[in-house]
Amino acid sequence: MSRVAHVTSGPYALPVAARELTARSADGTRLHVEVHGPEEAPAVVLAHGWTCSTAFWAAQIRELAADHRVIAYDQRGHGRTPASPVCGTDALADDLEAVLTATLAPGERAVVAGHSMGGMTVMAAAGRPAFRAHVAAVLLCSTGSSRLVAESTVLPLRPGRIRTWLTGRVLGSRAPLGPVTPLARRILKYATMGPASTPEMVEACARIVHACPRAARHAWSRVLDGLDLDHSLTELRVPVEIVAGGADRLTPPVHARSIAAALPDCLGVTELPGIGHMTPVEAPDPVTGKIRALAAAHVPAVPVAPPAPAVPAAPAVPAVPAVEESA
Repeated sequence: MSRVAHVTSGPYALPVAARELTARSADGTRLHVEVHGPEEAPAVVLAHGWTCSTAFWAAQIRELAADHRVIAYDQRGHGRTPASPVCGTDALADDLEAVLTATLAPGERAVVAGHSMGGMTVMAAAGRPAFRAHVAAVLLCSTGSSRLVAESTVLPLRPGRIRTWLTGRVLGSRAPLGPVTPLARRILKYATMGPASTPEMVEACARIVHACPRAARHAWSRVLDGLDLDHSLTELRVPVEIVAGGADRLTPPVHARSIAAALPDCLGVTELPGIGHMTPVEAPDPVTGKIRALAAAHVPAVPVAPPAPAVPAAPAVPAVPAVEESA
């Protein structure tokens, strides 16, 4: 069944890209990539999370594209990137490397912001050559490096094996999400958003999540269930800011604190009270502000070629008087 993949009006409508391209990953997967903003501006790369798409970053793209080159891509099996039988953190790292290589010039560096599975993508790629060559700083939003199912509070039960088992079955369900109905909005808001999230925010997230193909949703849920990227955190050697929602049930703030403690260069953790898992949508201004500040501090301005030196005019050649021939 065809569904509207995102809202088409308001602050969460995805702006039209300046250009689109395809980046080819290591296994041949063709990744849909969008570029917004001036080509000569400082670069920002956005990696979305599980069941989302480039539309998830609409608010950030709209604001940052005025003076940044904003690069957003669809993770494999999401949005306009086709599904692949290969699912895992190595594939996520391959895909981010492919996007960086396809969109950034040799030696050019960018800020990379990752939300949820996008943050896990960043962790997985931290030791890769293209990541180290191109990434100047990182923003991690609402993410974790391990124990995702065990720490989730989506089900209001006491921590332990029963809650972990039931949470894994709920998040890994093969059941179709169906159309976006009032009940579907309430369920999504409870599980993924804070109590103060507006109907506009909920609608934007519901359209994106419900458009994710069921097979991709299930395949990647299994990857997240067994996630263990703790060992990758020491490889993430660039400056890192972390944003967490205080009311996040999917990746509670305990993950942010654990990641911060393991990072070589953590600039700080910002916990947003009352905000759930969908921080870029629920708190667009703080998240955009963090990305902008990281770019200002860590991404060199794109040098402007100096004007070519003026070429001096050739000296005037004195006129040779005409010689009249005598008869």
